[in-house]
Amino acid sequence: MKTNLIFILFLFPSTVVFSQKYKPATPAEAVSLIKKNITCPWDERTVDTFKAGDPESELRGIAVCMFADMETLRKAVETGCNFIITHEPVFYNHLDDTIPYQNNGVFIEKMNYIVQNKLIIFRFHDHIHKTVPDGIRVGMLKKLGLENTVDGKNTLFRVPETTLRAFAENLKSSLNMESIRVIGNPDMKFTNINFMAGAPGGARHISALAEERTELLIAGEAPEWETYLYANDAVALGKTKAVIFLGHVKSEEAGMEYCARWLEGFIEGVPIHFIENKANFTTF
Repeated sequence: MKTNLIFILFLFPSTVVFSQKYKPATPAEAVSLIKKNITCPWDERTVDTFKAGDPESELRGIAVCMFADMETLRKAVETGCNFIITHEPVFYNHLDDTIPYQNNGVFIEKMNYIVQNKLIIFRFHDHIHKTVPDGIRVGMLKKLGLENTVDGKNTLFRVPETTLRAFAENLKSSLNMESIRVIGNPDMKFTNINFMAGAPGGARHISALAEERTELLIAGEAPEWETYLYANDAVALGKTKAVIFLGHVKSEEAGMEYCARWLEGFIEGVPIHFIENKANFTTF
């Protein structure tokens, strides 16, 4: 692989280190570079594996995304990218087990599209979270403007006093969302925020809301009989509590945009594109 010695500022560590940029010839070589540049050991018991295509194929371009849905795959092809790095599963379950879908028309057509366009897909989930600091969280905190912590532990954040309504409307606009789910008094004023991306579970959401200093929880997704129920009860009991649900995609997507910029720190000579997912539902 061609090398070029340069000083780069790694996006995950916050220090300037002496490193190299490479031009990987194949997706397999690109993944090897990822493994060398994360700040945690690579665990072989992981979902971070190739899900489709030949990793030894010629690498023409890299598309980075949250969900490798059909719209994203089509955009990748349009931009000349044949290697897709996705954060979440491709085939509708955590382990990307395709056996249940062998006779499923949607799966068959999606796989045919992947094969016909010679796409290679790799999932990058566990290790972008395990690397220090968590790359998804770093990207999201920057996107949300949550940099001033309350307790120094990167869990509670302080913003200038605002109302729930104003904050939610601004969030909806900045994240390019069609709709946003909110529990709480729209006129509630607050300064302290707790942020929990993805789907950590209702128990963790409830624990965060029970923290006295948490006024607003920004969450990804949750069962309605867990976090939703607790938050509604808290509001009905007069507690200064609120929750904004972004959904899974928008609660982590900026982390994959951040990942694309991180890849540029050690990969050269290959186009790298971040592809934003469209909303996965429509409101009427």
